[in-house]
Amino acid sequence: MDARILDRMRCPVCGEPLAEASAGTARALRCPRRHSFDVARQGYVNLLAGRAPHVGDTAEMVAARADFLAAGHYDLISDALATTAAAVTTPPSGAYALVVDAGAGTGRHLAAVLAALPEAVGLALDVSKPALRRAARAHPRAAAALADTWQRLPLADGAARLLLNVFAPRNGAEFHRVLDPAGALLVVTPADEHLAELVGPLGLLRVDPAKEDRVVGSLGQHFTRTDETVHRRALTLTAPEVATLVGMGPSAWHTDPAGLAARIGGLAEPVRVTAAVRLAVWRPLPR
Repeated sequence: MDARILDRMRCPVCGEPLAEASAGTARALRCPRRHSFDVARQGYVNLLAGRAPHVGDTAEMVAARADFLAAGHYDLISDALATTAAAVTTPPSGAYALVVDAGAGTGRHLAAVLAALPEAVGLALDVSKPALRRAARAHPRAAAALADTWQRLPLADGAARLLLNVFAPRNGAEFHRVLDPAGALLVVTPADEHLAELVGPLGLLRVDPAKEDRVVGSLGQHFTRTDETVHRRALTLTAPEVATLVGMGPSAWHTDPAGLAARIGGLAEPVRVTAAVRLAVWRPLPR
């Protein structure tokens, strides 16, 4: 693991610094109090302190998502994050920026941001092991860790210069603790018209009209929103890509799989869909 990333990481049990340790071919991170965390052969480290409330995306879901992203369908998100990150990230002279993606999935968005910030290093956090296997290889300057973002994050106070949160849970208090006072939190959420063409035909959940209120509710005590932009793109998809797209969102957990598959099979291809997201810049309030 890049020493610059490890230097900012902390034991999720006691908060002490972590160092690399090895015994034969096994690798681990260990703190001075001898709490030890295994490094998987695929490159990510398991920093869960206790059991996660859920296991995240399965290997099949991650593979489908990786193919969908590789096709460029959500490059509007990666491009917007990279452009905004370059505009808001100004590390002090002689320092380096740590970019943390909370709920990183396969790490594609984090990789795009690191490409735009050549002096930065990155850490992908997620609860899905199959996703982290890919995130660990997403960029040469990135590392990956299994972590529950609802718990204490395995990072030192003020460790991150930039936090990314894309369609993922928002732990406002912890985000504030680990973000540098001069840093920024970039939050991506669906806009009102996101996937609107599929809502009726497939019986999907609509974007919650109170979504923005809930975002403010989760972050407003610790951050102030300084900017927001909306990004749209018309997608042309196959039926399998529509299935993957639906599986990436909340409707996957609230829709009968057999009925959904039948409705997707009845769509005329190519399927034209609008992707629309909000990208908000949040700055931490004084501690």
